[in-house]
Amino acid sequence: MFPKVKDDLRRATLIEETIRKGMGKLAHFGSLVVITDPYTGRSPKDRFIVKDEETGDVISWGNVNVPFSKELYDRLRRKVLGYLFGKEIYRQRVFAGADPDYRVGVEVYTESPWHSLFVRNMFIEGDLADFKPHIRIFHAPNLKANPEEDGTRSEAFIVLNFSRREFLIGGTAYAGEIKKAVFTYLNYYYPYHRDILGMHAGANVGEKGDVAVFFGLSGTGKTTLSTDPKRPIVGDDELGWTEKGIFNFEGGCYAKVIRINPKAEPGIYRASTRFGAILENVVMDERTREVDFNSSEITENTRASYPIEFLENVVESGMAGHPRNIFFLSLDAYGVLPPLAKLEGEQIELYFLAGYTSKIAGTERGIKEPRPTFSVGFAEPFLPLHPSIYARMLFERVRRHGSNVWLVNTGWVRGPYGEGERIALAYTRRLINAAINGEIEEFVRESHFNLLVPRRVKGVPEELLQPEMSWRDRERYKEQAKKIKDLIEKNARRWIT
Repeated sequence: MFPKVKDDLRRATLIEETIRKGMGKLAHFGSLVVITDPYTGRSPKDRFIVKDEETGDVISWGNVNVPFSKELYDRLRRKVLGYLFGKEIYRQRVFAGADPDYRVGVEVYTESPWHSLFVRNMFIEGDLADFKPHIRIFHAPNLKANPEEDGTRSEAFIVLNFSRREFLIGGTAYAGEIKKAVFTYLNYYYPYHRDILGMHAGANVGEKGDVAVFFGLSGTGKTTLSTDPKRPIVGDDELGWTEKGIFNFEGGCYAKVIRINPKAEPGIYRASTRFGAILENVVMDERTREVDFNSSEITENTRASYPIEFLENVVESGMAGHPRNIFFLSLDAYGVLPPLAKLEGEQIELYFLAGYTSKIAGTERGIKEPRPTFSVGFAEPFLPLHPSIYARMLFERVRRHGSNVWLVNTGWVRGPYGEGERIALAYTRRLINAAINGEIEEFVRESHFNLLVPRRVKGVPEELLQPEMSWRDRERYKEQAKKIKDLIEKNARRWIT
């Protein structure tokens, strides 16, 4: 397809190629540091899906899933392939889906060696003897689109052609666009063709085989809470749920590392600070090559990409049984949701369809500080089918397997953002472990959201369990709680059929 292709290069070679081309530098502990400015987060308004005979009546078209014509796609495809034809190209052949029964081949052509390394880190390596690409990606981060000519919104473009199982990505070097393009496609292919529920979630497993799943948007704590030293991790971001159990879509992790604390998150820190890991948009001293994880000079959305085996406690197969406990993670910027609540019946549907959380700085372009948002299934940007399809699949599996469903506030307590404080990770871990281990003996029903919350949990201040008790101005709490409750119900009703 291209005259100058370097196939399936290993990590060390790709790192050498990146440094040779001046596209990245090594940190003092061996990680590859790269900069993607000005695109330091996903650009959701620049993503399109080709509308054709196969997708026309299937995709939930709108502001999230924006249609792109076949004619425009063909024209842009010729432009991308023509641009790449004269370049030195790096091809990676990898797999998505840890379960061999559902695994699909992913073939990525890129002009960038470090993006090829990203692909190798994030997906699953396997036997290439009989490799057949199910998904093909043409990646040209340095090619800028012309909106008037190409039909795009800006210079950046992510165009997904589900019928051809082919994606065009260009004008942005942010590596997360690659993995989320694949995730979006799998959330079309798996439910529609294989009866598999895709989940924007992480998961881990206890000694007795009990599985915990953590749903959440970026920044809510999926990776952190899935990475537990006492519970091997299945995956940290993208999972499928079949009649057999769950499986990881990926073979790596893409962790937020802004202000990472090596004592609080030792596994992620160690995996991020070794040769083979990529540090994206992390500030580094050019002379000493020491990185500053606390600096947000480039972005709040600093990232580390590493293969999951860099963690010390991993389910090697990437597969596990049916979830015993499911946690919906909401980063509540208003500080009104309880740190932990057990959901019942219709509440499960309500909070899944509302997907209440807060987008935090850097995750998407233009986000400067937390703001409330509603994302059905905690994954609306990556759900091409109608949300009711994913909701129905989830509820059916929860009922069939008797899974407990919990709501977790990983955001603010004692007041809203700017006045209160972000809940300590140690408290969140303690609450989740108490839920998983069956330690909570008594629940009480708080009066504002009608949620069941623990009366007490060892190691967690009791006033935090019912947020109203920790606010100085309780009347103001009631006003904020009513506002968020009404918004949750309003946004859930959008999808109830």
